[in-house]
Amino acid sequence: MAIPEEIINEIKYRNDIESVMAPYVALKRRGKNLVGLCPFHNEKTPSFTVYPENGSFYCFGCGVGGDVFSFVRQIENLDYIDAVKLLAERSGITLPQDGYDDSMQKLKNTIFEINRETARFYHSYLMSPEGKWALDYLIGRGLSIATIKHFGLGAAPDGWDNLIKHLKSKGYGIPDMIQANVVGKSQRGTYYDRFRKRVMFPIINIRGKVIGFSGRAMPGEDKAGGKYVNTSDTPVYKKSENLFAMNYAKNHCDERVILVEGNMDVISLHQAGFPNTVAALGTSFTEEQAKLLSRYTKEIVLIMDSDAAGQKAVRRAGEILQNTGLQIRVVVLPDGKDPDEYIKKHGAARFKALLQGAVSEIEYKLLTAVEGIDTNSDDGKLQYLSRATEIIAESSDVMTRDLYIGRLSDKYGVSRAALETKVSDIRKRKIKQREKREFEEITRPKFDRTDVNPEKRLYPAGAVAEETIIAILMQHPDFYKTAIERLSPDDMLTSLNRRIYKALCECMESGRSPDLTYFGEMLTSPEMGYLASLCNSEKGDKNALIVLKDSIKVILDEGIHKKSGDTKTMSVDDWAENLQKIIELKQKGK
Repeated sequence: MAIPEEIINEIKYRNDIESVMAPYVALKRRGKNLVGLCPFHNEKTPSFTVYPENGSFYCFGCGVGGDVFSFVRQIENLDYIDAVKLLAERSGITLPQDGYDDSMQKLKNTIFEINRETARFYHSYLMSPEGKWALDYLIGRGLSIATIKHFGLGAAPDGWDNLIKHLKSKGYGIPDMIQANVVGKSQRGTYYDRFRKRVMFPIINIRGKVIGFSGRAMPGEDKAGGKYVNTSDTPVYKKSENLFAMNYAKNHCDERVILVEGNMDVISLHQAGFPNTVAALGTSFTEEQAKLLSRYTKEIVLIMDSDAAGQKAVRRAGEILQNTGLQIRVVVLPDGKDPDEYIKKHGAARFKALLQGAVSEIEYKLLTAVEGIDTNSDDGKLQYLSRATEIIAESSDVMTRDLYIGRLSDKYGVSRAALETKVSDIRKRKIKQREKREFEEITRPKFDRTDVNPEKRLYPAGAVAEETIIAILMQHPDFYKTAIERLSPDDMLTSLNRRIYKALCECMESGRSPDLTYFGEMLTSPEMGYLASLCNSEKGDKNALIVLKDSIKVILDEGIHKKSGDTKTMSVDDWAENLQKIIELKQKGK
């Protein structure tokens, strides 16, 4: 390994996998292992398993797995070295500066520095006499100086190269500015500041680093790029994976998070005493953002604009959030106001009362389903009841269904029995559809080892035998000599297992006991998941030595067929040489 083995082991020792996972996954004890809902894909039944005995994890639903480094690598979207550095920092260990290629980390660090310096530049300009136009706008929107400083708000000058000149004076080069997406390149080959005459909102990740920017044009100005221009995805920023103000909200959201649409809504609510407010970043709400929220809170309160687009956003967010285990509630703001406008007009106390009166997601759907329907007519009443029963049928809670069926029956004069029958029929239909989907998922699973090792399709029996040998040696390294005397890495039929087996042999030849950490830098994330599944399989539980020898024989036998080729076209000498190879292979398998 590039980083000394003893340092890697020390980092792993100081970062117990269960404690590292605690902020991200709610784990429950099941025998000697731990289980929870996977943070890497949406699921209702826990398939994410942690094995404290060997410090590994594996998800039987999506195939993600590995050790504590693999987990941090996946959950924080880092490469291997960055994950090691993060855990080293977490446990107070200083890494050596030489001996490994950290070019990507150097680039990321440079982008972080450029973003930080850019944020300072914009904030300094905002607070200068030249930035009075932007400061007046923000104060006019009801923000205090303290709030402006708290969020690090700024302004971009109305020029083409103000930021370029500033960053150059600090020693940064144009290529890195472009990578940070604060500078652009025209078709003529000239460079320009990407944000010009805009109020600037720095985007800060949960570790407190500036990762991007959102720039708002001044009202009434027809600016290229529209009302908002946002940082595009960079090596340090993925808009679908971050939330505006989550760096502050994460410290105030044990019970609930308020999810709104715009940056100004967030800032106004924070200023009014609701620091548990966040917003998506120039995109529709995503599964990645839902997973991020599920690590920090129990309940999401959705506050979207009351127009058609806002209602659509609520429905989409609800669909994404329903598999997270979070409770979902919705606030409908009167008079078509957004949160920023409402809190300015009515104050924090009235807004708090609205929060306390937040309706459940099902109630919100029932309220909005009536739009466009004249329920005074029989046809309209039937049309609405058809929509409403579909909504009620979505609930898995019998008491919830009973409550809303009763309300519909009382309000629209339809018998309770008729509504119950209708809801029951819809649920039966949905259950059949779900069972069909689940059957298809079982018969055609999303994750299959052949996805990681496609050559398994060519050598199905041999590849399974290879997996068995790897599993046995990971669990019983004392069988190494028996294996290597009969099976060399070159005898392996699939290239992935050949790489793993070769690394295993090198590991044990060096006197090390093999574990997942040894493979962390040489395997991709999917390959680490594959190896983690083998490490924790039952392949080596019973009669391991006999199973090992039998598996070797299977590989060698399949290898004989692979290497024998078509003897009809061979010369006599080639045929004799091939026969000798077959004899040698058979002798090795004895």
